[in-house]
Amino acid sequence: MSRLPGLRLFVPVVVAITALLALGGVALAMINAGRPAAPATSAGGAVVESRVRDLAAIAPVASPPAVPVSPAEPDPTTPAVPVGDGQAPRDPVSQGTGGGQGSAPEPGATGASDLTLTPPRLLVISPSTLTEQTKEDISRLKHVQKIDSFDGGAVKVSGVGLNLIAVDPARFRTWAPKNIADQQRIWDALAKGELVADNSAARRLGLVLGSEYQVDGGPRLRAAASASFGLPGVDGIVGEETGRRLGLLPGVALLVHGPEKASTVLRTRVGRLLSPGSQVVAVGGARKSAREPAAKTAGAKTAGTGKVRQVTVGRPGSYLELYRKAAEVCPGLSWTVLAAIGQVESSHGRNNGPSSAGALGPMQFMPATWKAYGVDGDGDGVADIWNPYDAVPGAANYLCANGAGKGGKKLEKAIWFYNHSWSYVAKVMGISRGYAAAYP
Repeated sequence: MSRLPGLRLFVPVVVAITALLALGGVALAMINAGRPAAPATSAGGAVVESRVRDLAAIAPVASPPAVPVSPAEPDPTTPAVPVGDGQAPRDPVSQGTGGGQGSAPEPGATGASDLTLTPPRLLVISPSTLTEQTKEDISRLKHVQKIDSFDGGAVKVSGVGLNLIAVDPARFRTWAPKNIADQQRIWDALAKGELVADNSAARRLGLVLGSEYQVDGGPRLRAAASASFGLPGVDGIVGEETGRRLGLLPGVALLVHGPEKASTVLRTRVGRLLSPGSQVVAVGGARKSAREPAAKTAGAKTAGTGKVRQVTVGRPGSYLELYRKAAEVCPGLSWTVLAAIGQVESSHGRNNGPSSAGALGPMQFMPATWKAYGVDGDGDGVADIWNPYDAVPGAANYLCANGAGKGGKKLEKAIWFYNHSWSYVAKVMGISRGYAAAYP
């Protein structure tokens, strides 16, 4: 499927705080501490030597609903688990995301019912501080009802990048979803200088809530809670003072509110007012629609017939077995092609996006493509773009619909449909040959 280079937030702030901004490549690249690099390819796409021999040890991690509970203090005798330690991420228990114990605002606290909530439609990321003139010009655009700017940047913890924005809790609270705005503990955590991680980032990185993490070359940061703010590419939120301690750049992030139906027009008009290197990402309704189930039953379309047949891959314990099972969706398709695409797109679920184009999940599907080809591979009743047990067989389904099972030039063309680039095809084919050599 065609997609643009991944979203890269922010620019370098100090030597100790390393940014990830770059045009091109994969969004928010998570450094895999202690693991070998992906196979190197020559100009022709041939792999000289396969260096990826850990595929059988990488466990797919689905995205279960977060369960709100009361926050727990960390055991001082138990060391915090570092981010990116090379192990399969553990699912943290989300706090303050609505419902359950402690979901009501504390007495005297200002809940969402007392606020005028203004859900963001656009997230702007600038490589430098937005000027007052630029912000004024944006605010005067037709359909723009409110804007607000915040500090931002990327830090590293155990070599793993985290994209953060720093906010005044009182101001930022009006931009939050209602169920998040109602959670007083989230705003208290920000006021106390603690990190509130995005739910997807917490799952992906294996953050243990209540634990402290040492920022590379910077202060320690306590992960107090996780929540779903719905801001693509933002891994977490801190208070303004914490942001200054981390060296985040002032005023590089901007939220824009207006009618949801005008989001596409606004995105174009806002983009015209920004400096080169800036990015404008749609949020809100467009992102929410990407999570809607694509099908109620497991199934894959057989290329050329229009028929739907049942697909069941279950929940294999490793990506190696998942790719092998998923390839059975498309007779004639080698599992190594799926593994190569999984490596290129998300490094086997380590970097699930979203990209600046809106591609999502471990196989980086565009939402519209997922609606047509996504499957329920693990039989839980939902075709979830973020769930590897659905996404990998969904990729096999999409490739098969484009003739991948026939091999040869048909296979190469099917991979080209996945991402409209012949250099991408060469890279995938080269890595596929490397996997075939590494896992005979």
